[in-house]
Amino acid sequence: MDEWMQVTVLTTTQGAELISELLMERGSEGTMIEDRNDVFANQRPEGQWDIIDEAIAERIGEDVKVTGYYPLDERFADTLSEIRAAVERLRAEESDLPLGKLEIVTNDFENENWAESWKKSFQPVRLGAHFVVKPGWAQTELEAGDHVIEIDPGMAFGTGTHETTAMCTALVEKYVQPEQTVIDIGTGSGILAIAAAHMGAKRVLATDLDAVAVRVAQENVEINGFAHVIETRCGDLLQVVHEAGDVVIANIIADVIIGLAQPVRSVIAPNGVFICSGIAIDRREDVRRALAEADFDVLEAPVKGEWSAFAARKRF
Repeated sequence: MDEWMQVTVLTTTQGAELISELLMERGSEGTMIEDRNDVFANQRPEGQWDIIDEAIAERIGEDVKVTGYYPLDERFADTLSEIRAAVERLRAEESDLPLGKLEIVTNDFENENWAESWKKSFQPVRLGAHFVVKPGWAQTELEAGDHVIEIDPGMAFGTGTHETTAMCTALVEKYVQPEQTVIDIGTGSGILAIAAAHMGAKRVLATDLDAVAVRVAQENVEINGFAHVIETRCGDLLQVVHEAGDVVIANIIADVIIGLAQPVRSVIAPNGVFICSGIAIDRREDVRRALAEADFDVLEAPVKGEWSAFAARKRF
């Protein structure tokens, strides 16, 4: 048995990705983020929980917990000192951000070949007909015409395993054509923007209100070799988008999509397609009604599990 140490930093939703990056820079091969806001708000449909569970939220508690994993060897004391120093630098450098307690908690455990076991838990995922989402270290057999998207666990905002992302990716695969311009609203990890680039889009604009999400998306764009196609921007749709897309994607939540249905028309080209997902099935008809009122014709409305999606064409 190998001995390992868990190092957990107590922070906030805003600080989680910064802490995750800090822990991985100091040798953790991955991190686990536990955030009760993901349970209550479900703001990122591709997040960890498909169904809101208040018991999980109670177990997590008020603090956001970011945990890294390190071998308990002669180097660990120095590693822990480096982590403590880095956390203090972050506290000073990011004083304008609400980073929470930034307390560090350690817990040792035994696990044979933990690092390899952790990696094995993240297997490649097939989305649509020809997309394979996988961590950078994973090997997988590809079929003719497959497109690989590399997204490593430990990064915030989803790795493509949620039903909403799966449906959205399939719709991107169907409706994005070569040489088109695509806008991805609420890009998160950037997975859908990357999928659009794989389909031959000549330009993709990926936006998000969350600066950390934009940074993560940009990293993923570069890892996947599409920096020349995909531009990331931080901000609200109507503030940062001033051009029209042939396809606009929004994998968010029902209320946001309902609010977007009318204003999004201004950034969709004539006869362009609006792909939206992240819609709980009991809000499906509310979204359908909002799309109709905004002069969209629904092309298809797939359902997967407890979630639904739409592809709709701008009427005129």
